[in-house]
Amino acid sequence: MLKIGCHLSCAKGFLAMGKAATSIDANTFQFFTRNPRGASAKKLDDRDVEQYRVWALEHHFAPALAHAAYTMNASAATEHLRTLVRETMADDLARLESIPGSLYNFHPGNHVNQGVEAGIEWVAAALNEILKPEQATTVLLETMSGKGSEIGREFEELREIMDRVGHRHLLGVCLDTCHVWDAGYDIAGDLDGVLEHFDRAIGLEHLQAIHLNDSQNPRGSRKDRHATIGEGHIGLDALARIINHPVLRHLPFYLETPNDLAGHAREIAMLRKLYRDDV
Repeated sequence: MLKIGCHLSCAKGFLAMGKAATSIDANTFQFFTRNPRGASAKKLDDRDVEQYRVWALEHHFAPALAHAAYTMNASAATEHLRTLVRETMADDLARLESIPGSLYNFHPGNHVNQGVEAGIEWVAAALNEILKPEQATTVLLETMSGKGSEIGREFEELREIMDRVGHRHLLGVCLDTCHVWDAGYDIAGDLDGVLEHFDRAIGLEHLQAIHLNDSQNPRGSRKDRHATIGEGHIGLDALARIINHPVLRHLPFYLETPNDLAGHAREIAMLRKLYRDDV
């Protein structure tokens, strides 16, 4: 069965997100751990969390994907900002222990003219400080489009971060289809070649989730502008090949397309029709 969901607001709690997901035939979802443009986080409701855990089990949900706030830059140029990020990520991971088996995705950040090497060092240092061997959440580095001074445009940059982290078994990668396309990887014309490159650079065993998005931009634009499924430069045929690829089809897919809940329902219905259950 296709494991697919979309980004949902956590304002009303986990059970509400679970019910919203099932209402559009999704079996997982993504949410922000706190204000995506700030640092505030809503207090957890233990009863709501427990009700969601029961709901997710009953409805055979794939792991929920928690997304760190966009403002968090683990490779920031000042120690004050880097400390704030480490504290915030540590708090996110502590809160996620109430939902064992979740995934926690974050953008590696921007090196802000310090250079890629320095940025990689800062990100690895943050992960070495916050990862705990006993935690039940896997932390995912997201592939990036390469706009500005972003770290993670090249698969090798993510590998360098991972190689410098002690508890590497707690790390994985979330591949964003729009980001890798905008970064220059031809997932429409040479998906097998891109996956072979990923395997050489990182290892496909570390790929644990996919942000499934089309792109408003031509390949290699480095702009990061998501499009709804089938309405961008990647195209529906290419995205259908991605969800059906033997290396990828078992992974959870999370839509980050510019759509409302009804629009996501249409996208999910379309993708379910294109998914081959008989493979």
